[in-house]
Amino acid sequence: MLHLWFSLLSGLYCFVGHVRFCRAEEGLEFPNFDGKDRVLDINERNYKKALRRFDLLCLFYHEPVPNHKGLQKRFQMTELVLELTAQVLENKDIGFGMVDAQKDFKVAQRLGLGEVGILYVFKDDRILEFDGELSADTLVEFLLDVLEDPVEMINNAMEIRAFERMEEDIRLIGFFKGEDSYFKAFKEASERFQPYIKFFATFDKSVAKQLSLKMNEVNFYEPFMEEPAILPGRPLTEMDIVEFVSQHRRATLRKLRAENMFETWEDDMDGIHIVAFAEEEDPDGYEFLEILKDVARDNTNNPDLSIVWIDPDDFPLLTTYWEKTFNLDLFRPQIGVVNVTDADSVWLDMTSDEELPTAEQLEDWIEDVLSGRVNTEDDDSFGDDEEEEEHRGHDTEDRDEMRRPYQEDEDEDEMV
Repeated sequence: MLHLWFSLLSGLYCFVGHVRFCRAEEGLEFPNFDGKDRVLDINERNYKKALRRFDLLCLFYHEPVPNHKGLQKRFQMTELVLELTAQVLENKDIGFGMVDAQKDFKVAQRLGLGEVGILYVFKDDRILEFDGELSADTLVEFLLDVLEDPVEMINNAMEIRAFERMEEDIRLIGFFKGEDSYFKAFKEASERFQPYIKFFATFDKSVAKQLSLKMNEVNFYEPFMEEPAILPGRPLTEMDIVEFVSQHRRATLRKLRAENMFETWEDDMDGIHIVAFAEEEDPDGYEFLEILKDVARDNTNNPDLSIVWIDPDDFPLLTTYWEKTFNLDLFRPQIGVVNVTDADSVWLDMTSDEELPTAEQLEDWIEDVLSGRVNTEDDDSFGDDEEEEEHRGHDTEDRDEMRRPYQEDEDEDEMV
């Protein structure tokens, strides 16, 4: 059931957003596919040449093209996304290809492609997995970020202010003597997490002083936290930094983003997510988000707490689906606990028009969730055993179906 969250986005939004519905004024014309084939059919004969030819090579690893007409359409839409992305980035030295899991299995093994339905990005000697919504605009933004230097330099007060405003992102910043210093280890560590985690550095003493950084020190900023954590030890090795980031990258409050939505959703806490819906541009949504930030800051040291914040404005095509699935009104802020395997959920009663819950009330409810007193199975009736069995049968398939643009299924015609 949960796979519909994202297959809807991949299947519908991926190309519709780029169709030219009416004549645009010069300078505001969205690109649409020009009909030229740019996506390669990767095989034994050409994969080495493709790796040498491009700075970035993006390979979509897919199941054999199905006979089912509806699934064929979805596969064609995936091809169109890649073709349009290749067209837009034609001058950026980025190549695109498709690898058939059956026909080109040996190539996939040599390249290290392990999971079908994944877009793999080859940069230098690294392989990145694109864990986001398979739409052309999201993919273009992701790949442009990958082309950037993995470490951004902070050199003045204006750049410090820009850095401090990035409260939604995990950020690391270090102070080093120069390029030929322990900065090298910092830069090598940054390449492990690019572009999902932001790395910054400065060689300027005045900038370091404003950020309370000592020489060879690295600070880690968790999203929405006012004070950073200082990485233990000086100077730090590459592995010191990698291990710390790996242990602390699950934030207490994190935002669901199109570019890494699958990675976030798969990183559940014992099979559940605490999910908060709030529109940041809406007054009630903004107020509720500020309350969530207070709760997160008060509980930042609790390793069992992680709240996923979803701004419905970021996912307009999914809003009505979420409202129907969870029986919610997303014009108002909401918070609940969601089972990641079957989308069963329980939501905090926020029907009162008078006031939003306080931080203390939210913390009490969260404590009930973490202790098991609030459970997604509590509202299941005795007569639901057959339905639960059906859900269990689909549990192992949900993760793959969330990612894959197509898969054999008798009911697929209803989705297309």
